[in-house]
Order: sequence, then C-alpha cells, then structure tokens
Amino acid sequence: MELMHSTCLWAMVRKKGSLILCGAFLFVAWNALLLLYLWGRPPIGRLGEGGGAEPGGKEEWGVGRGKGSRVNLAGEVIRLAEEVEIQLETQKKLLKQIESHRAVWARQKDVGKRETDNTKEVKVEVVHQPPKPPLSLKDKGDDRDQSEDKHTEQKLVPTAAPNVKLEQNQANEIKEEVVDNSELVTSAASPQVVIPILVIACDRVTVKRSLDKLIQYRPSPELYPIIVSQDCGHAETARVIGSYGNQVTHISQPDLSDIRVRPEHRKFQGYYKIARHYRWALNQVFNTFSQSTVVIVEDDLEVAPDFFEYFRALYPILRSDPTLWCVSAWNDNGRDALVDPSKAELLYRTDFFPGLGWMLLKEMWDELEPKWPSAFWDDWMRQPEQRKERSCIRPEISRTITFGRKGVSLGQFFDQYLRYIKLNTEFVPFTKQDLSYLLKEKYDETFIKEVYSAPLVKIEDLQQGGSLKGAGPYRVQYSSRDSFKVFARNLGVMDDLKSGVPRTGYRGVVSFLYRGRRVFLALPEGSMKYDISWS
Repeated sequence: MELMHSTCLWAMVRKKGSLILCGAFLFVAWNALLLLYLWGRPPIGRLGEGGGAEPGGKEEWGVGRGKGSRVNLAGEVIRLAEEVEIQLETQKKLLKQIESHRAVWARQKDVGKRETDNTKEVKVEVVHQPPKPPLSLKDKGDDRDQSEDKHTEQKLVPTAAPNVKLEQNQANEIKEEVVDNSELVTSAASPQVVIPILVIACDRVTVKRSLDKLIQYRPSPELYPIIVSQDCGHAETARVIGSYGNQVTHISQPDLSDIRVRPEHRKFQGYYKIARHYRWALNQVFNTFSQSTVVIVEDDLEVAPDFFEYFRALYPILRSDPTLWCVSAWNDNGRDALVDPSKAELLYRTDFFPGLGWMLLKEMWDELEPKWPSAFWDDWMRQPEQRKERSCIRPEISRTITFGRKGVSLGQFFDQYLRYIKLNTEFVPFTKQDLSYLLKEKYDETFIKEVYSAPLVKIEDLQQGGSLKGAGPYRVQYSSRDSFKVFARNLGVMDDLKSGVPRTGYRGVVSFLYRGRRVFLALPEGSMKYDISWS
C-alpha cells in the first residue's frame, strides 16, 4: 500500500494536468483496499479459540456461539471504527499534501510566464534599437602604407557579424508573430538577409556619381552595407571614397604590382589586374566579412530607384533554384526602342551572363574561386564549363546604366550600344509580387509555348509592317551563326555570341521590341543546344 501511495504521488508530480483525476483514483482505490484488508483481517485474540478466521480454525468469521460471540463481534466493530478513523486522518493529510503541491506548481507556472514575458520584452527592445552605423575605412592620407590598410580591414570584421545577428533576431521575431497572425505569412515569412553592395573601383573620381545614387536609394545601411574595394592606389579617387565617412566601407587591394603576361598580352595588362582585383575583393566579402551573398557593381554604374528592391525580391529565387547562378540588373538589348516601357515589372531567364550589377551567392563563389581566371573573367564566366547550363535572371528594363566610356575596353560597344540603354525610373514593388514564375519548370513551359505559338514571319514583314496586325508576338527564325548576325543587325539588337550564346538569349531565343511589336528571334523548335563554334 505504501508503494502504491508513493507511485501515485510521483505520477502526480510528473503529470500536473492529471492531478484531480489521480487524486480521485487514489481516494477510491485506498478505501477499496482498506475495506478488503479489514474484512479479511483476523479478530483480536488467539487463533483457533472461538472465532478464529484462519483456515483450519474451529469457527469461521461471523459465526459465534452464545454471549461470547456477541461480545467479540461488538468489540470488533468498535475496533474497525477506530481503524477507519485513523485511515481517514491519514487520507486527510495526503489530500493536504496534494493541495500544497498544487499551490507550488501554480506559483512556478506564474513565475515562468512572467520570465517569458520579460524575455520577449527585452528581445523587442533589442530589435528596435537603431543599430550602430557600419564602420568605414577612414582616409589616413595619401602616404599610408598597405600594412595600415590591412590592419584597418581586419577591424571591420566584427562590424559585419552584429548586423547579421540582428537580422536573424528580427527574422525570429517575425516568425513568432506569423504563428499568431496568419495574414502576415506572405509579407513576413522570408528572413531579411544582409545583402552587401561591392563597388569595384580604381582611378575614376566619378565613382561619386555611383555612390551618390546607391546611398540615395538605399533603404537601410544595415541591410545593404556598401563596400568600396579600390585597386590602382589612385589618391584622388581614395579621397572621394573617404569623403563618405561611415556611409561606406573603403578597402584597398594591397598588390599593385604588374602581372607577368605573354608578350602578346601586354596590352591586356588591365584585364589581368581587374581579374586579380575581383578575386581579392570577393574573398574579402565572403571570407573576411563572412557574408552569404553580394551584389557587384563597378564604379561607372548608376542604379535605378528600385535597384535594392529588385535584388531583395530575387534573392530567394536565386537561393531556391539550382538552375540559376546569378541575378543581373542589366539588359544587353535594353535600348529605349527595344524594350516595353509599360512592362517595368517584366523579368526573364537568360543563358547569357550579363554582369553590370549582378548578385552572387557564397556557395557559387566557393565553386568559382579555385579556378578563377587570370584575365577576361566575364567571358570566362560565359564558357560552358562554368555556366553548366545554368541561367541568370535579367529585367526587361535595366536597373543599371554605365556612364564610363573610359576604361580598359577603350569604349568598346559604348558609343554604339551602351550609351543608349534605358534606365528604369518607375519603382516596382517586386517583394510584394509572386516571382515563382521564374523557376525553371514553370518558366520553360510558358516560355516555349509563347515563343513557338507565335506566327513565323520574315524579317521583311517586320520592316515593312503593312501585312502584320497587332503588337505580336511574332517569331523570326535563324538556323546558323551567320543568319543570326544578319537578322540581329537588321533588327537593331547586339549580334555577338559568347560560347555560342547570344546576348539576352534563353534556349536560343532573344526577346525584344521592334517598332512596337514583340519579336522572338529564335532557333527552330527543338534546337536548343548552343554551338560554341558560333562564337
């Protein structure tokens, strides 16, 4: 019986919710066992002498003879009553113990609840405190040496981590709110990751134009820290960058030496230095500052008002689709006459690496960095060995334009194409849109159907336009490198191919506007493989 008492009490302690049920069971079981025990217990006296109940006794319990039997029965009733009273007193003490334990549990629950509430209040206060602005590399003067640069760069490392942790805390708080309010799931489900902007700079003091627009349109210094990586050691450019104080982080590429190249490549020394600088700068972002992604721009790019919104919205698409490897803000065929100004929200997949304002994930950099080329890094990215049939996202209307005619490319394409690229001016709330249509399985089905259900026309039909009705789309078919170049030149789009891929092309299709009509310059249906000999 004592064992049952202990077992039940321990069960009550372990299972607070069953307290009342366990108490009731204990009360009934205790009394039932008590009655059984008392009923089967032998009377007081010597066994076997007039009323013993033991087996083999001369008389059975309850069978008496004469007055002695009646006296024994009355005494036994009194004895039973006394024992019942003792047992009831024991049960009373047991119930008092249960009640005291219940009070203790209630107090502990109340204390725990208050501690949880206090913790949540502290978290909310921490999340809403304005974070300290990111530290920047102050301009120490033109004569500071590289060791000072390196030392200051290392000091920047701790400043990146608190921002990341802060955003993780914000994401956790958002998730807790979403549980209680299902209406917030669409707008607050994705964590707010830090997306640093890496500005590649050298000797252009006009980097000020690029930085001014980035800072003007940047919605949050904490979510979008600007890191300016400078090569060349150009003092005047360094002063311009340093004038922004803690609005940007200024780092300097330490190796300014010439690179040994083949004699025929001496005129390409600048391309070798750019590739070296990119490698160093990206290693700083991912390995020194421990970031998970980055958007890379150069010092001659101006960004659109929704530049940050664009990359924020497309980050989860890039992260979730293994057939994507970058997001670009650039449309190579983004001249004013070739894009639809009413479709600022329109986005595409492209097999051609655009660059000129593009997002890269750390996992992709881990793949590319060990084999990073010594020069011509952008064309190297377009090779099938690197692309591996992966695509990028690009917009209908560019979110960057270039104003840098001067550079290592000596103005290649600038006067003919780049200076006419249209920059988007309409803010598109991409983060509030469903962009899942860009995922490969959905996109390919819709895209192929749209392209190859479009009427096949001759280029003369488009140029004359008399026999065509409506805004299209229409399809012009090419089947060789030469036919593509002829059609592209006549329709006003860029005619060069890299590793067989036309600029902006997806599955061999180039989409653009010609005299207000949507046109698909496309390979024959089913001919989706690129021929690298077409380059």
